[in-house]
Amino acid sequence: MGGAKTGGMNIYIRELARELGRRGIRVDIFTRRASAWSTAIDMTIGENVRVICLDAGPAEPLPPDEQYQHLSEFTANLMAFATLHNIQYDVVYSHYWLSGWVAAKLKESWGIRFVHMFHTLGHMKKRIKVSEFYQPDQRILTETHILQWADRVVAATPAEQAQLRWLYRARRSQIVVIPPGVNTERFNKSISGEAARQRLGLDADSSLLLFVGRIEPLKAVDTILEALHVLRERAPSLLRTLHFMIVGGDPQGILDQEMRRLQALSGQLGIDRLVSFVGAKEQAELPTYYAAATAVIMPSDYESFGMVALEAMSSGTPVIASQVGGLQFLVRDRETGYHIPAREPISLADCIIQLLNEPSRAKDMGIAASRIARDYAWARIAERLLRVFNEVACPSVKRT
Repeated sequence: MGGAKTGGMNIYIRELARELGRRGIRVDIFTRRASAWSTAIDMTIGENVRVICLDAGPAEPLPPDEQYQHLSEFTANLMAFATLHNIQYDVVYSHYWLSGWVAAKLKESWGIRFVHMFHTLGHMKKRIKVSEFYQPDQRILTETHILQWADRVVAATPAEQAQLRWLYRARRSQIVVIPPGVNTERFNKSISGEAARQRLGLDADSSLLLFVGRIEPLKAVDTILEALHVLRERAPSLLRTLHFMIVGGDPQGILDQEMRRLQALSGQLGIDRLVSFVGAKEQAELPTYYAAATAVIMPSDYESFGMVALEAMSSGTPVIASQVGGLQFLVRDRETGYHIPAREPISLADCIIQLLNEPSRAKDMGIAASRIARDYAWARIAERLLRVFNEVACPSVKRT
């Protein structure tokens, strides 16, 4: 986790598969082989769950646009695998636009019904201009075709549902809103903030601000650095015990331009003493970071949902998040954290000052966040998804 193209979607698929497997449902997860060393069939995720790597293009990481030309090979190898092992699937749950293309081809060949989740939308990324090199036209066209073929589409939030209807003219009856879940056994309030900070090598009475996620421009980590610069001017006394950790990416990766830019920016702003780039961490390590934090900050330009925010909330940590996408529904302003406009470091700095100056407010927000996160436990989310799968696989069953 924390790599260039691994994030919330990967966690979603893994955790849902584990939950379904625990219920005795057999789950096969098909993915493209991105390394010559990949295991053909990996059964380590959990009971009744297999990850199956299929050849499709070179066995190396490829950007999504470059994977598109290999989808036919991927589909053919998936069908060959099912034939070889005499498997008949009941339903397909596809994720992201590339997999939706495959699911549509399986429906065409097998007649199998499928449910799809986009996670992010090409139209939305086009609107925020992810980068000057981003070419979304093929993706948007494919997403439009997926909506014509999918039997049901899962939207993470009402915002995504509205985007699908507004930008893609999707049918309301086709869309069901079911948020991602959180592993409440892993992310909870079992670690005290003082103990967690000491584990990370910080003073027990220090304050920690935290970013967790991929290191890419749309995550707007530079907004946090600029906000700390504002604090340096407005409230310098708060910086004496303040630390900011960036969890994600590879701090030593010489080819990671965004990482290099952020490291340089922290020095230019004169706050590099406060900032630690600690790299990607395993999920098992994240609860310590969340527990240690006074607040988790997500100033993203676009988030379809924001699973990091949910993990933080489940850990009892307030979240300061830009009011975009799923974050505007997940984070409750002034109850579990704060909403801020995207790309406004002064607004972010004001929220940080309030939390650092009022520890009791931060504590109350953390308690409220932990309580609300329990509604997102994977057992509850899986139950809702199973009802959708049953309706799709058995269309004669009346929807409730």
